[in-house]
Amino acid sequence: MTDQTLRQRTRERAKLVVRRTLGRANLDIGRDPYVNRLRRSLDHAGIDTVIDIGANVGQFGQMVRHAGFAGRIVSVEPLDSAHAVLVKRASGDPQWSTVHAAVGAEPGSTTINVAGNSYSSSLLTMTQRHVSADPKSATIGTQDVQVTTVAELVRDHAVAPERCLLKVDTQGYERQVLDGAGDLLDRFAAVQLELSFVELYEGQQLYDELVQDLSIHGLELWALETGISDDTGRLLQCDGLFMRKAT
Repeated sequence: MTDQTLRQRTRERAKLVVRRTLGRANLDIGRDPYVNRLRRSLDHAGIDTVIDIGANVGQFGQMVRHAGFAGRIVSVEPLDSAHAVLVKRASGDPQWSTVHAAVGAEPGSTTINVAGNSYSSSLLTMTQRHVSADPKSATIGTQDVQVTTVAELVRDHAVAPERCLLKVDTQGYERQVLDGAGDLLDRFAAVQLELSFVELYEGQQLYDELVQDLSIHGLELWALETGISDDTGRLLQCDGLFMRKAT
């Protein structure tokens, strides 16, 4: 056996040990994680701004920063408690601003259902299927919130859609957010959506419809990142990155 073959076998055994250990904790490792592929896609499209709708406590903003994205981030979050944490995380970054609001089809005010895990909170009512898959997501209260639109965000923050990623993580409310973009949806360089394969929130638009609608606006599915699954192993939700089709 050559030294090279021995080293390869040693590495493979070490990987198996690590994977077995992580598997017991319901975790995994992989090469070329989604965030790195996302950063390369943003670079490829010349994107210098991210509108981060449904920012929660800033997880997405921190993720793209750690991956090397140096452009502007506008994070939008309606929940009082989550927004307070978001503001603290963004405070040391001059290129990261925050907006305390929900986003929908038109400006105004409404009531959001607050989930036990915070990030599953939605303007729609959660279905039992979602609660069964993730009991910690069950609704624990409500909060009155102000509503803005994508069009208002673009105007108020002087965003050029042609150089912007519109990231939408609004727990079933994606259709209404896109409706609030109006004609701008034909101009965004990229859109990232949370996509559901089954109804996790009452009345939400599902995967096939959203993919088809974005295609009509000149956006093609570029990458996927898996989300939650149920106890049968069925994938219920994922994130989809859509990029402007080449002309």
